Amino acid sequence: MVLLMSSIITKNGKKLLARQFVNEMSRSRVEGLLDAFSKLVGTDSSQRQHTFVETDSVRYVYQPLDDIYVVLVTTKNSNILEDLEALRLFSRVIPEYCRSNDEAEILNKAFELIMAFDEIVALGYRENVNLAMIRTYTEMDSHEERVHKQILNAQMRDAINKGQQRAKELKKNQERSTGKGGRGISSATAISSSNSHSFASAEPALNSSNTSSYVPKTPAVSAAASSKGGGKALKLGAKNVSDDAFLQQLRSEGQLVADLQKTSIADKGKPAVLEDRSPVYVHATEKLNASVSRNGGIESAEILGNVSLNLTESEFNTVTLKMKCKQVAGTQIQVHPNLDKTVWQKESRLQLKSIQKPYPLNTDVGLVKWRNVLSEEEQLPLTLNVFPSESADGCTVNIEYTLQKEIQLFEVVITIPLPPATQPIVSEVYGSYEYVRSKSQLLWTIPIIDSTSESGTLEFSVPNGHSDHFFPVNISFTSENLICGIEVEDVTKHDGSDSVEHTLNSGIVVDKYEIV
Repeated sequence: MVLLMSSIITKNGKKLLARQFVNEMSRSRVEGLLDAFSKLVGTDSSQRQHTFVETDSVRYVYQPLDDIYVVLVTTKNSNILEDLEALRLFSRVIPEYCRSNDEAEILNKAFELIMAFDEIVALGYRENVNLAMIRTYTEMDSHEERVHKQILNAQMRDAINKGQQRAKELKKNQERSTGKGGRGISSATAISSSNSHSFASAEPALNSSNTSSYVPKTPAVSAAASSKGGGKALKLGAKNVSDDAFLQQLRSEGQLVADLQKTSIADKGKPAVLEDRSPVYVHATEKLNASVSRNGGIESAEILGNVSLNLTESEFNTVTLKMKCKQVAGTQIQVHPNLDKTVWQKESRLQLKSIQKPYPLNTDVGLVKWRNVLSEEEQLPLTLNVFPSESADGCTVNIEYTLQKEIQLFEVVITIPLPPATQPIVSEVYGSYEYVRSKSQLLWTIPIIDSTSESGTLEFSVPNGHSDHFFPVNISFTSENLICGIEVEDVTKHDGSDSVEHTLNSGIVVDKYEIV
């Protein structure tokens, strides 16, 4: 087949747009061919029953859409079946870019339509593309670019959060040191002189609120620096004022800028602190993998959990974790071989067998892991009821979520696939929604689900499609709670005598949760 040109004209013969696909087509020839087509189909009503008309030199393949014609001009020796197939694709492109088939909308989206036509035909020959590929090519959507932007946004949010956490920690340390007074300074000096070799390696970890020598050091040096006075102090103050003015200007322009913390002269040569956590960092997490049938019942579901420990100072490398175990039925638990299983079984404590084999520093060490295979939907933290109803006017979909456990879920996103090139009409929603046209998806977002919002609904309709178009539905969320009943209660010294200050990070993440 050789396609000479494509065009959209009104039934009155007005030319809305035309795109030629071969070099020898001049504007006057294009206008002449379209004028001839209007005369061929404008008067003879019998010809309107057909989808093509011919002249001595060319063939017109056309399709009426409301008040317009979609016209393809081909050579007479072109394959009519291939021409009709190409015509159907051209006709499907128009509603993909235009909300209606009226003249004003066609003219408004003329350049988008021309670029889409160029993806269908190249140098007179049809390309092997479909509607989804055309949309992807014209949008020039890049998965790598989206991932890169998401990473940058996540890094920016993380940096802002860490800056805010660091500011809170500095304020807390200053209040604590003010209450301790001179006694804290003397104890800090004694500890610093006796254990100087250990602090040399742990110096970057300034965010350790558990280190007694660090607490009074900042206000002591800051007070000394402020009492010196002199020209340099005035210059430093002037610089801070300039920085504040610059930051205020950035904020007025809409930039997200974290507050800069004022540091003492002694902190000038120290590396920046990236994480607000103590030398004893405990991470407890559970990952959910679930596949649930649309008709009810679990096809496959399991929860994988683990507790890991990361230490940054050698004085804590033999700590013991006291656990709180209210195990859910069917939970399988495995403890690290270097831990005392007898102590675990009797006292629910994760304790080293021998202090001669301490935990390594700056390494995530897995202590215990567990697995729970779920058999009923009620064991899931969140269930979803998806109910599509087909009718002559299209399809109406009702979706209801139900919180099954007394926990808080954050950043809940429910992704519903849609029929291609179909924009949904949402009549009811709890939370917010977003239609992603490039992926034919509807994103239902609920910022937080807890006891005050145990259930919520989304209702929308589409003019076409059937039940299978709306599956699989994917669910993602995060939570600070664990659901298998295994939690970290406390961190103590090896013998369990005294508690050790620590940072605990726990929660659930969804690896995969879908309704199929």
